[in-house]
Amino acid sequence: MDYKKIDEYVLQLVERSTPERTAWNMEKIREGKPASWNYIDGCMLTALMEMEGLTGDHRYFDFVRAVADHFVGEDGSIRTFKPEAANLDDINEGRVLFALYDRTGDEKYRKAADFLRGRLDQQPRTHEGNFWHKAIYPNQVWLDGIYMAQPFYALYEKHFGSGTFADTVGQIKNVRAKMFSQEKGLYFHGYDASKTAFWADPDNGCSKNFWLRSLGWFAVALADLLDILSGGAGRDSLEKIFTELMASMVRYADGDTGLYWQVPDQGGRAGNYLETSGSAMMAYAMLKGVRLGILDEKYAALGQKTFDGIMDKYLTFTEDGLDLGGICLVAGLGPENNRRRDGSYEYYISEPVVENDAKGVAPFVLAYTEVKRRRS
Repeated sequence: MDYKKIDEYVLQLVERSTPERTAWNMEKIREGKPASWNYIDGCMLTALMEMEGLTGDHRYFDFVRAVADHFVGEDGSIRTFKPEAANLDDINEGRVLFALYDRTGDEKYRKAADFLRGRLDQQPRTHEGNFWHKAIYPNQVWLDGIYMAQPFYALYEKHFGSGTFADTVGQIKNVRAKMFSQEKGLYFHGYDASKTAFWADPDNGCSKNFWLRSLGWFAVALADLLDILSGGAGRDSLEKIFTELMASMVRYADGDTGLYWQVPDQGGRAGNYLETSGSAMMAYAMLKGVRLGILDEKYAALGQKTFDGIMDKYLTFTEDGLDLGGICLVAGLGPENNRRRDGSYEYYISEPVVENDAKGVAPFVLAYTEVKRRRS
């Protein structure tokens, strides 16, 4: 496939979107919900900023700014943001505020970043010191939440804070200590420090299985943090955790396509499938890890194979452009009143598989930016 078709595809998505209704947020579209400040659009805005940096096409930046201006007030308040939810997902979209402030000098972006940073000061923590994932998930740490909060946290400290990253590094080291399976070389999706959640193992507090996209979020977070952090013991610790995970993931790649399975360690089991979003995240992490000089060059070939495998298997031409399929719409653990989300194998393979959702499109575009860098 001509890679330039991907550029056209991304621009088509931008042109079909408004701040009130983005073309990639399938959850909002399917449920008929109004626009809000949310991590799904945040992921895509981060990818669009990367595209603008590579191509110089200001339409990407202009759209990101339009979305931010739709939600951020002159005083730095963020429309639809709900502090009482203590939801780490809602921190993620703040990543674009730093570039917007640097490019425009508009103080409202700095104020909004200050506001989100202040919310992290209020975020409840486990007894080990990790942020709760949300208020409705007391004492719980999810791999997803590392991506949602920690790159923003580190960017804030780099731009406006102390320039130290001990809290971020400490929280990730806790994840390694509590959620890593020595046997499989993978991280469980969730951990309950109280060990009382219905899905949690009563001995170690971890969920039952490994979920590809949660591993992908964690891998992308590590790659991005390694790009943000300066040298030192903290960065060295993250580098070891990152290289260990990348080495483990190689064991679980599908030999033919380079993609990874929805439940990564059970490839070929009935109902399991090769999933786009987590595969794209692994491609991005591997390609970026090589670019940063952290991973051996062989990982670039592995990441490229995964990216090309996604294009061959799930990217198709249509009259309207391209469709990207194979994307798990959503998966989670609980809460108590939703026991279907129990972390079982059967649960993970039961969630809807959709096309063109930003949780798959954004990682695919991010991986594409790394492919473009290698080809330029």
